[in-house]
Amino acid sequence: MSSKQKPSASGQQKRSPDRAAGAPAVPGPTGPRPARIAAAAALTGVEGLALAVMGTYMLIMGLAGSPDSPQQAEMGGLTVLALAALPLVAARGLWLRRRWSRGPSLITQIVALPVAWTLIKGGGALIAAGAGLAVVAVVVLVLLVNPTATVALGIGPRETP
Repeated sequence: MSSKQKPSASGQQKRSPDRAAGAPAVPGPTGPRPARIAAAAALTGVEGLALAVMGTYMLIMGLAGSPDSPQQAEMGGLTVLALAALPLVAARGLWLRRRWSRGPSLITQIVALPVAWTLIKGGGALIAAGAGLAVVAVVVLVLLVNPTATVALGIGPRETP
């Protein structure tokens, strides 16, 4: 087999000469980062960090504390830590202006709204936490559906045939 032939059944992906040289597949965004994208990235990152802190706390309390069900507390902590990955990855993608990052951030905000409602219905100090979460979720949703943000992420209007 010559060096120019590619194996057909090896499972390796074909690479273009540019890709093999390390060039990005899609040209990166140019110009300054819009404030809307920076704000959405920061707020999404704060949500992810809050989830990570809460998951770590649950895991530590499950291991060191005396919960009714240590296994359930530990699994809950691990689950919340895993869920924290989505907004953290989305925040990084938004900060770097990657077009794929808008979807995970939108999903995070849509899921946060029923969680905020549940917190508000819980009463006490949970009302403030739920209200804060709802405000952040709505603000990020508004920031990400704004035309300035979609253009900055390289998401344009669909072309009609």
